Amino acid sequence: MSEVTGTRPRAKTEHEAAAQREALRHIRVLGDPVLREKTQRVESFDRDLAKLAERMIRIMRDAPGVGLAATQIGVVKRLLVYQIDETAHTLVNPVVSDPSDETEINDEGCLSLPGVVVPVERPVRVRVRASDEYGASLDFYAEELEARVIQHEADHLDGVMIVDRTTKEERARAMRELREAALGQTR
Repeated sequence: MSEVTGTRPRAKTEHEAAAQREALRHIRVLGDPVLREKTQRVESFDRDLAKLAERMIRIMRDAPGVGLAATQIGVVKRLLVYQIDETAHTLVNPVVSDPSDETEINDEGCLSLPGVVVPVERPVRVRVRASDEYGASLDFYAEELEARVIQHEADHLDGVMIVDRTTKEERARAMRELREAALGQTR
């Protein structure tokens, strides 16, 4: 999930701009078939998994985003990372359940849909059961922004994107914007 805020971004240093370009080079965009794949359950909690989680956190921060699913970097595993405050979190094999009856419509962006923001309705509270990158069990309730980010990234693990969760009109607008942006880049 990309960073969408009402604040004006500060100017990036050349180092930050280079890190962002490098991060975005690794992120798959709509049209890449891996984004529509249903991911495979992680069975091995080893050094490679911890390194992958670290890499994903670095890419997410540099992009910048508030969440990243493994499929967005071409890895078909049930793994996501997110950061809504100072601490990054890793969820392995997440199961999102017990959605609240209360929902909220909010604009969402996505690193795999550059420049696109669409309204998405989601429950404001969900239960999350998962493991961390070392295999420790996690079981908690997420609310508000944390719930939204986790649901967004968990959707990616099932091949679902924000354009699938918005209205038909918003989806058409988003697809038009993506086509126009692609045409502008080829000229």
